[in-house]
Amino acid sequence: MIIVTGGSSGLGKEVAESLRKTGGSVLTISRRKLDIGSHLQCDLSDYNSVKKTYKEIRKRGEKVNAIINCAGIASMNLALTTPPEVTENIIKTNLIGTIFCNQLFAPLLIRSGGGRIINFSTIAVSLGLKGESIYVASKAGIEGFSRSLARELASFKITVNCIAPGPIRTPLLKGITDLQISKIVNQQIIQKEMEPQNLIKVINTLLSENSAEITGQVIHLGGV
Repeated sequence: MIIVTGGSSGLGKEVAESLRKTGGSVLTISRRKLDIGSHLQCDLSDYNSVKKTYKEIRKRGEKVNAIINCAGIASMNLALTTPPEVTENIIKTNLIGTIFCNQLFAPLLIRSGGGRIINFSTIAVSLGLKGESIYVASKAGIEGFSRSLARELASFKITVNCIAPGPIRTPLLKGITDLQISKIVNQQIIQKEMEPQNLIKVINTLLSENSAEITGQVIHLGGV
């Protein structure tokens, strides 16, 4: 089974649906309630909520092979004018939520004899995008955390990597103009606006047996 957080919308939903189409067993987790059997409602920024979800997954007794942490939010604000509640929400959802999921779900992989963890960052970290400083801070934290966690879990045959895509048209980009998106894409090595399928190809590569020696890396979709 593959756990996909943020699986009710955006890239998380795209990833989960793609994996299911190839016959994979996928469990999605998100704040939003979905009326499907392979979904659990959970506030990923709340440790007790994530712990309760972990216990529910363990109770199911299914072998977990991978964890893909897609859940995340963004807000376009200059650092000096970002309201404190927005700052806290972005950090809690993106960084703390990802840490909680890694901490509590990694033992499921250990019990399975190994597996894959894929965390989501963004090209905005490497580019230092103006107007996204808090979002960038949350994702930079995920990159650093993932590199350290890769070392801690290597002896358990678990790899930990980040994917840092450029702009992909999802609800996360709501409020960002076509011109702003073009400016970001033009800073990529491959100056092409990526689609969910481009991302899913990278995920499939990291999930494969051929990637067993790839860990602690940040993969920039489009290149920087």
